[in-house]
Amino acid sequence: MINIYKTDDKKIHTEEKIDSGVWVNVVMPTEDEALRLSEELEVDIQDILAACDEEESSRVELEDGYTLILVDVPTPEIINDVEGYTTIPLGIIITSKCITTICTAESPVLTPFMDNKVKEFSTKKKLRFVYQILFRITVQYQNYLRLIDKKRTAIEENIGGGTEDDDIINLHTLESTLVYFATSLRANGAVLDRLTRYKRLEQYPDDKELLDDVITENKQAIEMTSIYRDIINGTRDLLSTIINNKINEVMKYLTSITLVLGIPNIISGFYGMNVNTKGMPFSASSFGFLQIVIGVIAICACSLILLKRKKLL
Repeated sequence: MINIYKTDDKKIHTEEKIDSGVWVNVVMPTEDEALRLSEELEVDIQDILAACDEEESSRVELEDGYTLILVDVPTPEIINDVEGYTTIPLGIIITSKCITTICTAESPVLTPFMDNKVKEFSTKKKLRFVYQILFRITVQYQNYLRLIDKKRTAIEENIGGGTEDDDIINLHTLESTLVYFATSLRANGAVLDRLTRYKRLEQYPDDKELLDDVITENKQAIEMTSIYRDIINGTRDLLSTIINNKINEVMKYLTSITLVLGIPNIISGFYGMNVNTKGMPFSASSFGFLQIVIGVIAICACSLILLKRKKLL
């Protein structure tokens, strides 16, 4: 799908054809659409399709007549019926004629530009537009990182009320997401460093300040990712410790019960021996069985009290 936008008097509107100063937004292009863009923009079709390959790494390539910028953008996804997050490539192609963005899905990073909610946004100021996109990408990373931390906090608050296997699985999912985020943010950081030396297009002082802000925000997102990973590791260790303690409590309880129940078995085993009954206590009494049962109950009760005092039950 190809949409063409242009700003006039600080308002954005759609265009019918690719012209000077427009923004071409491409979402999951077909082969025919990619071929059309390649011909109209005079761009290698492989560079257009690069943004559709999830394995492509972030980079900047200076080609004859155009520049290709590939960065990773965060996007929500559903994992096992639970909302999670992942990263997908976003391609930005800058030509002397226009700027083109290519992605495999609708990105929340670009939506505010379409809705005319970004201040000082102009499709004609291509380099500033690129920096604004990169700035919103880093902000989106930070927003998702805060949501991830909220999910981690909810799991941690539920630990005292009863821990379930789903909590451990959810923590693992959050940790995996942070690994993807950390890798993508570091790769994006390398792209930003490369852009500081970008001289192909004219760069205004305000543009340089915006790029510095993007670099700062990206570093902050990397730091947030590292901190949240450490916190999740601590939460998971706490979760594992609590589960192990609960298992130990159950095993201690079962061991104590087994010990107490072993007392009647030992006594009944003695009385079940094939020996002369004259030497067995209470064997001659008509109330011998009742006396033995009462004695066994008394011994078991004393054992339970002793175990309770020793905090073994």
